Parts: sequence; C-alpha cells; structure tokens
Amino acid sequence: MPHPAERRLVFRHIDEPGYTPDLPCYLRHGGYEALRKSVARKPEELVDEVKKSGLRGRGGAGFPCGVKWSLLDRRSGKPVYLIANADESEPGTFKDRYIIHQDPHQLIEGIMISCWANQVKQAYIYIRGEFSQGARILEQAIAEARAQRLVGPDILGTGYSCEIYVHRGAGAYICGEETGLIESLEGKRPYPRIKPPYFPAVLGLYQCPTIVNNVETLCHVKHIADMGGEAFAKIGTLNNTGTRLLCVSGHVRRPGYYEVESGKITLGQLLNDLCGGPPPGRKFKAVIPGGSSSKILRFGERFKIRQQDGSTTDWGVEDIPMDFDSLAACGSMGGSGGLIVMDDSTDMVAALANLNAFYAHESCGQCTPCREGSLWMKKITARMVHGDARPQDGELLKSVADQIAGRTVCPFGEACAWPTQSFVLKFGDEFKGGADARKHPSAAGPALV
Repeated sequence: MPHPAERRLVFRHIDEPGYTPDLPCYLRHGGYEALRKSVARKPEELVDEVKKSGLRGRGGAGFPCGVKWSLLDRRSGKPVYLIANADESEPGTFKDRYIIHQDPHQLIEGIMISCWANQVKQAYIYIRGEFSQGARILEQAIAEARAQRLVGPDILGTGYSCEIYVHRGAGAYICGEETGLIESLEGKRPYPRIKPPYFPAVLGLYQCPTIVNNVETLCHVKHIADMGGEAFAKIGTLNNTGTRLLCVSGHVRRPGYYEVESGKITLGQLLNDLCGGPPPGRKFKAVIPGGSSSKILRFGERFKIRQQDGSTTDWGVEDIPMDFDSLAACGSMGGSGGLIVMDDSTDMVAALANLNAFYAHESCGQCTPCREGSLWMKKITARMVHGDARPQDGELLKSVADQIAGRTVCPFGEACAWPTQSFVLKFGDEFKGGADARKHPSAAGPALV
C-alpha cells in the first residue's frame, strides 16, 4: 500500500489489487483519454503545455523536457524520431521496469502523445536486454493498442500514423547514454558520439532529429496532457515540478519504491518516515542519493546553502529536500532517483570496490582515461579488500579518478570517477590504512552488496 506521505501519479495503479497490464483494464481506468484529447489539439500547443509544466527529465540529467523538444531541427526536412530509453541500467534504480511490467499502456500513451506533439511517425522503445519479460509485455501491449487504432495507421481516425517498435539491447550500461543508445539502435558498437556536433535533436538516429526521453518522463507527459501544464507545475516545488519516483535499497527497514512530490520531503523524512529508519541497533552512515554514479553523502556532514533571497541555510544530510537543485547544491545529484543506503556496519572500501568492479566491466573502451582508469581503480580497491592495502592507496585512487573526470567523450568518465572521489573525500580514514589494517576487512562489518 502507498505510504500516506506519497502522491502517486505515474505509480497510481502499481501493485493495485485487480489491476492488470492489459488494454481492457487500462481503458476501464480512463486509459487513452489523454491521447484522445491531445490529437484534437495542435501539436505546438502540447509542446507549450510541457514547457509550462516545468517537467525535467527523470533519466538522470534533469534537463527540461519541453526545452529538449523545442531544440529539434524541424527545418531540416528529415523525419523526426522518438526513442523511449528503457535501458535502466544505473545500479540502485528499479522504477521503470515496474511501469513496463504492471502498466505498459501508460508508457505507450505517453509515447503517442509525445509523438503527436512532435509529429513523429516512428518511435522506438529501447529496452535493456535482461528485461526479456518486459519486452514481451510491451510487444503485447503495442499489439493491443494497434488493434484499437491507438498505435499504427490512422490513429483514432485522425489520419495521423505512428508506429512503435521494441528494440532489445544487449545489457550494456553505456546504452543508457543517449548517443550510445542511438549507435546501438543503428546496429553498431555503442560508442557515444561527440557533442557537438552530434546532439540528438539535430543529428540523432540515422542522422535525423531525435528525441530521447526516459520511461518515467514520457509517463509524466501523459499526465501533463490530461491535467494541463499549469496544474502539473503546482505539484512539487519551483523548478522541480511534478512527482519523482524514488528507489530505496540497502540498509533500511522498508526498501522499495516511493512516489513523492519533488522537493516536498527531505532525505531524512524519506529514510526515517517512509522507509522505517535503519535496521535495529544501527545508525545511518552514508547514502548515495541518485544512482551509483552520484557522489556519496556522509551522515553528520553539514552544508551552507545560499537561498534565492540571499540568506544562508545550514543543512545536515537529513535536511536536504529531495529535488534536483537541492542535492546538486550539496555536491551530489538527484540522478535517476536510486538511493543506496549504508548503515554503520558498512565497510566503505569494500563498498567502493563493488562499484569500481561494475564500472570497469561496463566501460565501452572508447576513451583511454575511462578504459584504463576504471580498471586501475578496480585493481586498487580489490587489492585493498584482500588485505594488500598500502598507506598511499587513498591518494592514488583520487589521483586516478581526477584524471578521468572531464576527459572523456561521454559522462561515463564522471560516472565512474565521482564515486571514488567522494568516497575517499568523505571517508578518507578508511582508505589510509596499510596492509595490517586491512588483513581482516570483515572486522569493519559486511560490505554493501
């Protein structure tokens, strides 16, 4: 059951008893009414509604959705494509798959409204390779919608036609990056493209203008079309409108997913009130607030934040509002909304080694700093947890990370460097011990896995 502090829009029917992912059930709950209203309006009006809503992308970057749409090169004469990014490969993030499994028509309706608004004739859902069941559910849902002229030719008798295709990836983290995804969709190795000139809005799929939006983002478009941009903008806070899906894993009593108004609850309220606090007898030690690539926050540290009126606010970690701007002001980011919580039993070196092993495995190898640096960080932390630590390892880790961030084609360089930079900065004492201090790493408690 939803927590009383939640406000569910996208997750309104997730885990609802009797709710099924088929079209008849979706129609009984008012499904595709927003699409009917949308195709009766001018496309440019819908783009304006999304701009008014203030909707920011929910895939990680938080870029305004309406602005992204307005950047499309509509004068080129080339076809415009839309891609729903369902790769969801950021560790700690598990929201989009619930939409796909339990409410796929909500995503399809959001895609179709977005396609109408941008006059797209062909859309793709790029889904992570491991989500085989989700791909089958989407294929079935698209077939159901096509049979009712909600997808495909002559949608709702308007003469407008748009097809949706499901494309399964091969399970590569780098395909979450939009240009790497596009390369993969074209059948090539997923090497991210250089920006400029390859901004998807100008030179995207098949070198045509392309929109790439996250699954959650496209579902919000459906609700914006239904309630209007101004009404949506009243949910949440200034510059952080609407609701956010937050995934909480790790050391809390009630891990899971929560949908809350952006910025209306603090990190402490989320972890203590909604998630039930830390395990019995434990205290919170740290939290990664936006998926594993975001910088870690240490409980006990404080931040002086300058407000818009010029005043200064003193925040602890528990006081940080859960929105993009507040987390950025505290040196981390909202990212994909995946929170990984660690209590005082966590060995931070072992936790970082776990992350470094992931990023070394997932580097596409295109850029030397990332390809080599991620592997070096993995080797250093692996050596540390196996009792071969050296006193200078903390400084060495930070030095390698500093030479990766900002020196790669895509943000993967930052994604693999930021965890190391922040772990060593916030928990430097745990990285200073030599071999004797690491002979028995289990003495510091279990590693986060």
